[in-house]
Amino acid sequence: MPDLAAPLIAWYRDAARDLPWRRPGFPAWGTLVSEFMLQQTPVARVVPHLEAWLARWPTPASLAEDPPAEAVRQWANLGYPRRALWLHRAATEIRDRHGGVVPRDVDALLALTGVGDYTARAVAVFAYGERHPVVDTNTRRVLARAVEGRSQPGAPSRRDLAAMAEILPPDDEAAATVNAAAMELGATVCTARAPRCDVCPLAATCAWRAAGFPDTGDGRRRQARYEGSDRQARGAVLKVLRDADHEVPLEAVMPDWPDPLQRDRAIDSLVSDGLVEASLGMLRLPGSVSPRRPRGA
Repeated sequence: MPDLAAPLIAWYRDAARDLPWRRPGFPAWGTLVSEFMLQQTPVARVVPHLEAWLARWPTPASLAEDPPAEAVRQWANLGYPRRALWLHRAATEIRDRHGGVVPRDVDALLALTGVGDYTARAVAVFAYGERHPVVDTNTRRVLARAVEGRSQPGAPSRRDLAAMAEILPPDDEAAATVNAAAMELGATVCTARAPRCDVCPLAATCAWRAAGFPDTGDGRRRQARYEGSDRQARGAVLKVLRDADHEVPLEAVMPDWPDPLQRDRAIDSLVSDGLVEASLGMLRLPGSVSPRRPRGA
């Protein structure tokens, strides 16, 4: 296998975007929050939410002290709001199990609510400098093209970690840089639809380029359309409850939604997920403090 580490490191030093979680002294808690927010959400949308979140809750303990309703409310329109609930639970676990300090051990991180294999490794590597392979969608695409000669990666598997481990240098700091560089390359140069191979630091050794850029198929899972979906209905229900400072009568939540069955389905699923609490015909965010009913209710 060609040496991919050296060109990746050299390129990253000049081309890396200035992002909050890459700055010296950025806390491990901030790294964990950023990884929760970055799941299926573009960087540009995450940065302002991350900064606002850390200004309000600079430590896990500060978040754990507030009710989960505040986490869901602060999450605003980031999407996939269960992440806010999971992050609140993880903060409580960090406070109660780890003395308020985000753990650095991968297994300890995996034991936190909402933390999967990628997030655990990302925190251990980028916050603490541990040496592990870290693989996201962008990394998988870079490896598929540069190493395997494929136009798109296949379905995620444990083989991805082994493939990434093979290109990591032995030095911990250099390995962390290679992990970050592979992600950055996939996000900004080796993109899914319009790769900029003319400026790629791996162009000289890329197996896909050497093979003539063959179309080897695309097995990526397609995200369902948002417009008109149950996800949109769920988001609309949550917005009503986030904007209210009190319980809201069930019949007052989106009464004009074009599909009443979809509205009810959205509410039921939010209750099932723990994102909404229902009682006596009233809805509220989970763990809301001293809910009060509006006048006339």
